[in-house]
Amino acid sequence: MRYIPHTEDDIARMLRVIGKPSVASLFEHIPERLRVKRPLDIAPLDEGSLLAHLGELGAHNRPAVGATARDGAALSFLGAGLTPHTIPSAVDALLMRSEWYTSYTPYQPEISQGTLQAIFEFQTIVCELFGLGVANASMYDGATAAAEAVLMARRITGKHRALITPGLHPHYLQTINTYLAGVADHASESHKIGADGRAGLQGIAAELERKDDVACVVVQTPNFFGVVEDLKKLGELAHARGALLVAVNTEPAAFGVLAPPGALGADIAVGEGIGLAIPPSLGGPGVGLFAAKSEHMRQMPGRLVGETVDKDGRRGYVLTLATREQHIRREKATSNICTNTGLIALAFTIHLSLLGKRGLTEMAQLNLAKAEYAKQLVSSLRGFSLAYAGPTFNEFTVKVRGGDAKKIADALVERGVYAGVPANAPGLLTGHEDQLIVAVTERHSKADIEKLAKSLDEVAS
Repeated sequence: MRYIPHTEDDIARMLRVIGKPSVASLFEHIPERLRVKRPLDIAPLDEGSLLAHLGELGAHNRPAVGATARDGAALSFLGAGLTPHTIPSAVDALLMRSEWYTSYTPYQPEISQGTLQAIFEFQTIVCELFGLGVANASMYDGATAAAEAVLMARRITGKHRALITPGLHPHYLQTINTYLAGVADHASESHKIGADGRAGLQGIAAELERKDDVACVVVQTPNFFGVVEDLKKLGELAHARGALLVAVNTEPAAFGVLAPPGALGADIAVGEGIGLAIPPSLGGPGVGLFAAKSEHMRQMPGRLVGETVDKDGRRGYVLTLATREQHIRREKATSNICTNTGLIALAFTIHLSLLGKRGLTEMAQLNLAKAEYAKQLVSSLRGFSLAYAGPTFNEFTVKVRGGDAKKIADALVERGVYAGVPANAPGLLTGHEDQLIVAVTERHSKADIEKLAKSLDEVAS
């Protein structure tokens, strides 16, 4: 197939959709002095001088966002879709072992057993986490996994609409709508959220009753506000109307204490695993988790690795299913996803293998206990309160004194404390100006949590 670049009309149409006058305007937020000018005017440096120069530049960064406040690092309670955890040093040590790296992609199993086994073990762990029968070799990230799940539900049911519960991460909703823009109406979002922070069951039931073309109900748990949704009841409502339940999760550690989505009626479960794989980094990479009931295997996007034996009876791994358009006729393909995030998926797999079931449960219990302590301290401050009464895991939303969460969060950054994510931060929600989303994990000490509460109280005074 010939490569056909975007035409001028294509570019103009895309610019109209995003409300920009030109391609150049996409870069206007970058100061003029920092924009690349060609030809590049870069003085050559020897290796030692270059490393020293990079060290000088790095010294200007704020230290270790995502770490706790030891050794001069910033104290971070950031989450809202990417909550970092303690990654054992053994993960990097094992990740770099040559056994995992093979000289070719998985299409030729005789020379790619390392890569294939890594994918197979990853799939197994995702199946166990989500309580479903089959998982794929990973997706780009959680948001694109959610969008692919909606497309998969459309294929399975023959229906067209996705009903989105209000606690879905805004970035995930935007990604789903982008995927659907070329093939269907945008997703239909239910705007009614209860005082407990959960999807309003009556509102969802009414939406399903009014619309007979709903392919799936998409629900995130714990949701964007940190509240654990009632998957069982949502699944019953969806199934009664011939729709599938798609469960979304951005914090897999939660399933150390929560029942897996598959056990509660989810037909498809997707998520983001980067927090258990590598430290957060601006722009990614992520690792999309994707699992489904076994009967839906042939409608899954991406590829699937299976276990077999060779002619001598020795165990081996092969690419069992590949449903992307490169491998089969385009009209039969389920997706055009071209790869999987192998390195991050392997780091995720190694970490979960080191934890084991008991270790994951213990980590989850620590998260839950520390978050509950933080909820108690912060909500007891004068003028602060919990925004929602529903049960949470390691993240919760508070209403701040004075009603301006962004102002308080910005002020605390100057003190070396990242208190959380304002719900109305750019690209997130409109309204919700008084709401701050706070994430607490095993990384935080009792002193860290108490410092957060004390800092919030002082800044909001």
